[in-house]
Amino acid sequence: MAEPVSREVDVALALDMHLGESPVWSVARQTLYWVDITPGHVYAWRPGGDAAPVRHDLGSSVGCVALTEEGLWAATSPGPTRLRLPSGERRATAVANPEWDRGRGHRFNDGRVDPAGRWLVGTLAAGAGHAALYRLENGELAPLIEGITISNGLAFSPDGRWLYHADSPRRRVRRHAYAPHTGELGEGETWVDLASLGLPGVPDGAAVDVEGHYWCALYGGGRVVRFSPQGEPVAEVVLPCPAPTMVAFGGAALTTLYITTATQDMDMPARRRSPLAGSLLALEVTTPGLAEPVLAALP
Repeated sequence: MAEPVSREVDVALALDMHLGESPVWSVARQTLYWVDITPGHVYAWRPGGDAAPVRHDLGSSVGCVALTEEGLWAATSPGPTRLRLPSGERRATAVANPEWDRGRGHRFNDGRVDPAGRWLVGTLAAGAGHAALYRLENGELAPLIEGITISNGLAFSPDGRWLYHADSPRRRVRRHAYAPHTGELGEGETWVDLASLGLPGVPDGAAVDVEGHYWCALYGGGRVVRFSPQGEPVAEVVLPCPAPTMVAFGGAALTTLYITTATQDMDMPARRRSPLAGSLLALEVTTPGLAEPVLAALP
């Protein structure tokens, strides 16, 4: 079991996000993008200088974003929306959320572009076992994994041959054999079990470094844990807030680990105890992360 390690965690941006999520770093633009899910905000921020982040209000909850050549695709509840940058021009796509029924269904949650440019995106259900993980192909979202509750923790190994995925309430991360050239998904196996490891919280968003280590935010556990390719915890970073949601490698050398956080489950006494909750945090690491792929050209 890894002992918590002391690393200086900085406040990259002091914010008051309700459910910050989905940080994605664009190497080409040297810009970090992320969302605040509940109010439907998408942020864009180029570190350095005094410039504040640019915020785009999409008018619907937005679970995650994916990089494109012209900007982003944002997974809003009814279906993905194209966001041209830096103008912020929005255009709905023909791709529909298969679980969204006139506002009564399930919103999108975590997403990730695979090494070949396919978008994998999951949903979050109010009832156990009613959500799924989808892959965008041929203009539709095709189910890959069904019978889940909160799709989370999506990441790929450096060679693209392992897909990591979590159903958060089960407190386990599973890995699946993955064929990067075809997108074929193999049978899954439990790879990390937080209960057996004595780790708090649930697995939320994650990212992988160039050595194949999986960095996972433990929502409700107040920390980020680095797992080896064998699924062993090798380092923990305790954070000044209880609900980190996802991590992303950024910066010129991809050695800045950005961490989004949330305030959604915190009452006022908890907010006073953790005044940095809802902010964007950052810490410097020694092993670079993987560059985020760009979504392949779509109609």
